[in-house]
Amino acid sequence: MTNTTEIYKITFLNKGKVYEVFVKQVYQSDLYGFIEIEEFLFDERSQVVVDPSEEKLKAEFSGVRRSFIPIQAIIRIDEVEKSGVAKISSGDNITPFPVSLVGSTKTDNQDV
Repeated sequence: MTNTTEIYKITFLNKGKVYEVFVKQVYQSDLYGFIEIEEFLFDERSQVVVDPSEEKLKAEFSGVRRSFIPIQAIIRIDEVEKSGVAKISSGDNITPFPVSLVGSTKTDNQDV
């Protein structure tokens, strides 16, 4: 049996922005409606040019062992050969899936 290490590129919406991160583990959570991602991978090569969005992601996910992403926020999950640069981009061309978290607040005032 080969000892391969899968790497996944997860693209999801967070606060109106599109996040793209690389992880080693992704699976359906025991928490209903969530996907769990673990073992974040960031580009560790020393670079002259620093990508500010990757640095922001490194800071945001530093110390995070596991993250729970709502399933409706997931845009795409890809298994890739090697990790790339994690980034945050504007979500201008992405429309989130419509979700109603509470029941209708409309009241019916008809006499019976």
